[in-house]
Formats: sequence, C-alpha cells, structure tokens
Amino acid sequence: MSDQDLVVETVRDILSGHEPFVLTAERPWDEGLWSTLAEAGLTGVGLPEDAGGSGGELADAVAVVRTLAAGAGAVPVAEQLLVAGPALVAADLDLPSPEEPLTVAVDGTVTAEPSDDGDGPGRFTLSGTATDVAWAGVARHVAVLATAPAGIEGAVLAVVDAAGLTASRAVNLAGEPRGSLVLDGVGARGALLTPAQAAEVRARYALARAVQISAALEQVLAWTVQYAGERQQFGRPLGKFQAIQMELAQMAGEVTSTAALVDAVVQALGRGEATVGLAAAAAKVRAGEAVERVAKLAHQVHGAIGFTQEHRLHHLTRRCWSWRDEAGSELTWSRFLGAGLVAAGPQDVWPAFTAVV
Repeated sequence: MSDQDLVVETVRDILSGHEPFVLTAERPWDEGLWSTLAEAGLTGVGLPEDAGGSGGELADAVAVVRTLAAGAGAVPVAEQLLVAGPALVAADLDLPSPEEPLTVAVDGTVTAEPSDDGDGPGRFTLSGTATDVAWAGVARHVAVLATAPAGIEGAVLAVVDAAGLTASRAVNLAGEPRGSLVLDGVGARGALLTPAQAAEVRARYALARAVQISAALEQVLAWTVQYAGERQQFGRPLGKFQAIQMELAQMAGEVTSTAALVDAVVQALGRGEATVGLAAAAAKVRAGEAVERVAKLAHQVHGAIGFTQEHRLHHLTRRCWSWRDEAGSELTWSRFLGAGLVAAGPQDVWPAFTAVV
C-alpha cells in the first residue's frame, strides 16, 4: 500500500464515524470531523513541514480533499490544503496552525494600504468587504486577496485572524457557509503579489472546486449504478432496462472524462509541467459541465426517493450544484482559457492547447 493509499484509507476510516448531515445555522460545519482530521495531521497534508504542515505532495493533499468531498465532509479542507495554505507558503507568509481552520477570500472590495503600526515591514491595513467567503464564521483564519495600494500593480495577500470579524449569515445550496466579512481597518501581515501570482491563487481555487466536483460525481455514479441494480421494476432490476443503461453510460462518460482531466492537471502541476491558470480553467469548465448532466440523470434514475431529505443523494448533488458556480463559472473560465490560447499566437495555438495538461 502506497503512502497515498494509506492517507485515503485513514480519511475513509475517520469519515465512517461522521455521517453527513443537513447543515443549519446552529450546526454549520462538522467540528468533530475537523478535530479528528487535525489530530491525525490530515489538515496539514501537502504543506511543508518547515512551515508547520504535515509534508507530502500536491497529490497527497488532493487525495484528502477528494475523499472528503465524496463523503460530504462539511469541513474547509479544500480551501486550506489546496488554496490558502499553498498561497501563504508561496508568498513566504507565516502559515497558521493547520489545526485551526483556514479559508480564502478572493472576491469583494477589499483594499490594502501599508501600515506603520511599528510591527515591522510587511504590515498592511485592510478595508472593505470580502464576499462569498467559504466557511465564513467557521474558519479561524482567512487568506485575503486584496487590491494593492494605489500605483502598485498586482494584489496583496494577507492572513487575517477572523476571531474579531463579524460574518454575515449566508449559505450555498448545500447549506455551507458563504458569508461576507467586513474588514474595517484591520491590520494584518501581508505580501505583494504580481498580477500573475494573484491569478494563480484564483486558479488554484477553481482547481480545488474541480477536484471536489470530480470526486463527488464519481460517488454519485457509484450510488446510482448500485440503486439501478437493486431496485426492482416490472419484475426485474432497473439496470436491465435499455433506457436506464443508456443513462448510466452517459453518466459514466461524463464522470470518467472529468476525472481524467482533473487528474491529468494535478499530475502536471505536481511535476511543474503546466501553467496553473490554463490547466485549472480547463478542469473547472469540464467539471462544471459534467454536473448538469450527471446530477440530473442521477435523480432521474433514483426517482422520487432521490429527492427526499432522508436520502443520501442530495448531500452530494446539492454540493456539486453549489461548487459549479463557485470560484468562477464555466463562462468565466472558458473566456480565460480562450484568451490564454489566443495569446499564444496563430503558430502556437495547438502547442499551447496541448500543454494545458
């Protein structure tokens, strides 16, 4: 058994003791699941040990995120391991303890100005509102991508202690917190990023959602195939009807192509052989398109039972519908991907296209 297989097995064992539940204002996340993951060192996988993480490669972090997504784990691990954590490490900023939930804020109207509070260089004052913040009100720290001071091109990445911030109550379709955070002259340690570096943070956020979608859709397909084989109709299993077989085949095609692209992107990034922006754009577009078809067919095969609150299917389909619209839609990333390929010039469009993954 490889180290990655061991990580997956460990996460699955932990998930077996934490069944998915409907998120509410009183219980917006699975704090018990987070605590168990943190105790096992799994909330620091893929982050350098010298920065306070648990070590490992990008693929290891992706394995953790995929397993939790397939199990509908209501914790901010994707944001911590694939976006905020790597961004802070790359910017040479102190990484908060992996045991404390960390998220990322890339949308809103937050501006940063240099601070002279006497606490050394690299201090900024943040003002404005960060919107659609994943796990707002749950995360202990937030990596905020803010507009750079006037006259400076790029952005500022700052890590903020969220303990003193008020989060608005907003959720996505799955009930996951997606509120706003008001930053009224908040002091924070930060670093200037070039436009390309800021774009990479956004792209990694898109890739994180693509990873989650891919894993969740694989599980949705597995459940649907199982149900079609067990549910009897007119004296035989649903899976014996040609119409159902065609729907399952369509689902399998969508899931397989999405998984293949997302896995190829992760592997290419891990080897340093792909441009993060274009690769992540391709993965997010493909994953988003798959959600529409796979979720619809899954509910169609399950019939009425699949729409009930008591059935497990909605824990994943509602998340997929939500994640599809987060970190940039298919339209947003299709435009980004197209512009990037055209920028390569007429002689290099095909090499640039194939270099995406």
